[in-house]
Amino acid sequence: MGFIQLIINVDSKSADKLSDIFMDLYALSATVSDQHEGTDLEQPIFNEPGYEVEGLWDHSHLVVLYNSNVDINQVVAEATQMFGKTFTYIVETIDDQDWVRLTQSQFEPIKINNRLYIVPSWHESPNAAATTITLDPGLAFGTGSHPTTFMCLDWISKNIDGIVKNVLDYGCGSGILAIAAKKFGAGEVCGVDIDTQAIEASRSNALINQVDIRFGAAEMVAGKKFEFVVANILSNPLRVLAPALAGLTGKKLVLSGILDSQSDELISIYKQYFNKVVVANSIDGWVLLECSF
Repeated sequence: MGFIQLIINVDSKSADKLSDIFMDLYALSATVSDQHEGTDLEQPIFNEPGYEVEGLWDHSHLVVLYNSNVDINQVVAEATQMFGKTFTYIVETIDDQDWVRLTQSQFEPIKINNRLYIVPSWHESPNAAATTITLDPGLAFGTGSHPTTFMCLDWISKNIDGIVKNVLDYGCGSGILAIAAKKFGAGEVCGVDIDTQAIEASRSNALINQVDIRFGAAEMVAGKKFEFVVANILSNPLRVLAPALAGLTGKKLVLSGILDSQSDELISIYKQYFNKVVVANSIDGWVLLECSF
């Protein structure tokens, strides 16, 4: 059995409303993206905890998926009535196929540097001599492809070795940073997160990579000191967490999830707790800060 998808180009508010309408009409999925994605007209939208995104893209691209046995004309008629006005759409038919194999083909090994690769479980490492982290795309954030995670992994591979006593991954997501720290020789490694799914995913990934790491809620590390602390979150929680992260750090704190336009403010905040705060790396408008006493 194949599928039918509706492709609708609309403004931000219409995309939001139509998504809800089609989901109410039993769509398998409704996905909104930027019509201009990948071009100079692409409109970046960043969401941070505690902040609401004002709207979707001004020029939104809505794709709605249905099983092929659905009467799509009837669906559109009902959606038009619920929406209150007509809209332009394109109907496409998608043949049934091996979706698992298709999805896997979209994820290739990620080279962080010559020393470190992130490799999906269905691939072989391109460099047998390099350190390899086995990680499949999943629910939790962090596969190494995003600049913030990439920069943290690159920093870890160059700064952590067997003489580092302990490391904390604050906001562990998939656990990838903690796993990297352990594989590069750190002694005790811990990861904390507020999301229970992230903790479960991190534990699973640690097991797959055969490393011993403790994951849990932030209370697990209360009162402890770690030589190195890595926090790949976003700027808003990093503002709030400054005193807590400084209190957990023994030597160095690495911060990521910060846009270039936010770096001066974050540097100013963390200089209240550290003697030195510098931009250690920058990729595609994101920066990595290194804080030391």
